[in-house]
Amino acid sequence: MSNPEIEDPDLPVGDIMHIWPRTVTVFLKHGMLCVGCHVAPLHTVSEACLEYGLDEDSFRAELWTAAGEKISCR
Repeated sequence: MSNPEIEDPDLPVGDIMHIWPRTVTVFLKHGMLCVGCHVAPLHTVSEACLEYGLDEDSFRAELWTAAGEKISCR
C-alpha cells in the first residue's frame, strides 16, 4: 500500500486527522465538528467544506501547511 497524500480528493477527513494530527487545529479553527464526528471516516474535504460553506482551495492550503506538506496544483 502506498503512502496516502493529503491532497487525495477521496481521502476521508478522519484519515487526514489521524495521519496528520496537526490538521485537527485547522478543523477546530473553522468551527468544524469533524473531530470526533462519526461521519469523519466517510466525508471528504470537499464534502466537509461544502457542509460548512468554506472555500475548499483555501481550506486545503491550511491543511497542507498544518501537515507540513508541500502545496501542489491539483
